[in-house]
Amino acid sequence: MWVLKRSGVREPFDRAKVIAGLRAACKNRPVGVEAIDALAQEVEDSLRGGAEVSTQQIGGAVLERLRHVDDVSAIRFASVYKGFDDPSDFEREVGLLTKTTQPKRRE
Repeated sequence: MWVLKRSGVREPFDRAKVIAGLRAACKNRPVGVEAIDALAQEVEDSLRGGAEVSTQQIGGAVLERLRHVDDVSAIRFASVYKGFDDPSDFEREVGLLTKTTQPKRRE
């Protein structure tokens, strides 16, 4: 499987890069090595089947799964993946996280 980077460069998929990003996002959080490895494997498995994937697809797949593991790690990952520039970017991401993780209460 090949990865198409934003620069247009193609390179082979490297699961170690996914793991490195996850480790950075999960540093000092209650997320074990086993959970990180399993998440990286899930991402790789979900993307296999196509000959080429974009870095955006990889980042989106990681973020989607990381949200179910640890909210803080997900926001950390999103800040790098989405290139946050100011505090309002964090506010927006927290809003998205809250919206997708907490069901509406019916009265």
